Amino acid sequence: MDTTLYYSPGAASLLVHWLLLELDVPHALQRVDFSRGEQKAPAFLALNPHGTVPVLVVDGVARHEAAAIALWLAEQHPQAGLAPVPGDPRRADYLQWMFELANVLQPLFRQWWYPAEPAGEACTEAVRAHCAPRIEACWERIDARLAAAGPYLLGEAPSVPDFYLTMLMRWARHMPRPATAWPALAALAARMKARPSFAALYAREGLAEWA
Repeated sequence: MDTTLYYSPGAASLLVHWLLLELDVPHALQRVDFSRGEQKAPAFLALNPHGTVPVLVVDGVARHEAAAIALWLAEQHPQAGLAPVPGDPRRADYLQWMFELANVLQPLFRQWWYPAEPAGEACTEAVRAHCAPRIEACWERIDARLAAAGPYLLGEAPSVPDFYLTMLMRWARHMPRPATAWPALAALAARMKARPSFAALYAREGLAEWA
């Protein structure tokens, strides 16, 4: 397959880029420079009308939404064991965690970084004050899950939600209480960051912080 990932370093595309490396999928990279507004260019909007990354183009067909691409990649490479197959008793938990991370936790980060979007410039501090405890409540709940049934979200082996969760933990690194303030989450982050694919990811995206 001819595969190209449109990405921005450290953005939501990091999940897809990491999985491409983990799964050893040959691919090309096309950086989207947000500082220059390249995500609003007509050529890019033709690939993704939302103007966001990631966009994964496979054999000329563009796909967007990081969680959806991640689920698809894992199903295309079942030999990696990153997604329980239909009928596996872990399948329901797998899907639940993916949707919780995508629909509950990730949108809170959008509000934290861009608080003027939902409420206007005058309410930015109020929005952040509202988001922080909700993000921390997510960390509390996930940490309890890992402590009780870990060391990974589905038990003894990593799956796609662990990669997704690690990306979101990275996003929280400068918050008043980063995710690694919780011990089971900190242990998961350390395990995931020790994977060779993580080092390759950081090298290719030119990242250094939270390594």
